[in-house]
Amino acid sequence: MSSSTSNVTTPNVTPSNVTTANTAPNKTAYPILLIISFCHFLNDMLQSLMPAIYPLLKQSFHLDFAQVGMITFTNQVVASVLQPVIGLYTDKRPQPYSLSIGMGFTLIGLVLLSMAGSFPMILLAVALVGMGSSVFHPESSRVARMASGGKHGLAQSVFQVGGNAGSATGPLLAAFIVLPHGQASIRWFSVVALLGIILLAKIGGWAKIHRVVKAKAKSTAVHAEGLSSKKVTVSICILIALIFSKFVYMASLTSYYTFYLIDKFHLPVQSAQLYLFVFLGSVALGTILGGPIGDRLGRKYVIWCSILGVLPFTLIMPYANLFWTVVFSAVIGVILSSAFPAIIVYAQELLPGRVGMISGLFFGLAFGIAGIGAALMGKLADQTSITFVYRVCSFLPLIGLLTALLPDMGQERRVKAA
Repeated sequence: MSSSTSNVTTPNVTPSNVTTANTAPNKTAYPILLIISFCHFLNDMLQSLMPAIYPLLKQSFHLDFAQVGMITFTNQVVASVLQPVIGLYTDKRPQPYSLSIGMGFTLIGLVLLSMAGSFPMILLAVALVGMGSSVFHPESSRVARMASGGKHGLAQSVFQVGGNAGSATGPLLAAFIVLPHGQASIRWFSVVALLGIILLAKIGGWAKIHRVVKAKAKSTAVHAEGLSSKKVTVSICILIALIFSKFVYMASLTSYYTFYLIDKFHLPVQSAQLYLFVFLGSVALGTILGGPIGDRLGRKYVIWCSILGVLPFTLIMPYANLFWTVVFSAVIGVILSSAFPAIIVYAQELLPGRVGMISGLFFGLAFGIAGIGAALMGKLADQTSITFVYRVCSFLPLIGLLTALLPDMGQERRVKAA
């Protein structure tokens, strides 16, 4: 495709300075990053309505903790199974307009959830919302890398922080909209999904036009030279173990933090939701810090400090009072969340040319592991207590010691071109 053709069609998609990203692909396309990050915000805000309305669903449908865990399991496992499959497929046959289709699944799921009258209908609705995420994440992560201009950690952080900010906002909106107005008010959020569909259609058009940038990135990328296939496989397995540590612990906070605060400190539901918002806001802050620090100092360093660095705080938190519980949860959110952008980019550098598969695999694992963890912790909480669950989970960051076995991916091995 000629440069003149690109310049004719691009203004219909983004502001004029995005055209520069076509003629100078080594420059970061910040408008595209901001738009895809905002769409990630919308997607994950809608996703985070699920755990935020658990108290309402638990009371309305007389659910036990195991059934609450099953809702999370259904939503996140559907996403986890489909994401790597979709990512692998789109590595070979990119489908930029699938972004809008994914948000369409989310819209249908929200409408069904707003009028669900039974537990199976709830499971079907959250499965459709999970399907929306499974389509969204691999292709949107590819777009973020395409627009990175070589600053892959920064691009991944900007992309992910949109999702984390959305996850933090969802419970706040649920506390002030869904809880006071009931289950039917969930359908109001279909307007948000519709906005996402429109914006993602524009992003899809930009990605289609700029496919040449992706092709150049694949041809000029510096591979993980000197690493055998066995070493790469072992490294991927270690990263998966670290993902397990991070997201099982995060699931314990995301799914059950409100119940923990209500049970231990006798807080009203809205107050507990506000403290969940504080925690999820700290997760967003940690995410935006992790990528740029990894670009400058190295991904392995960030992974080391992130996974293992939260251990003192996770061990102390189950025994703290309300004030220190909120403080420790915020510190944990900042430190632990900084690992994910570094892990994603590190894995992409291990397997260049497999951006969709890696993004789908690790985002999928994040959903799936969190879902399985939530279901198991729900069972454990029914048999013991929520406090006991947090005491058990506090040892999970010890898995961070496996980071020592990862190869050093020094500056000379990092990708220099977009």
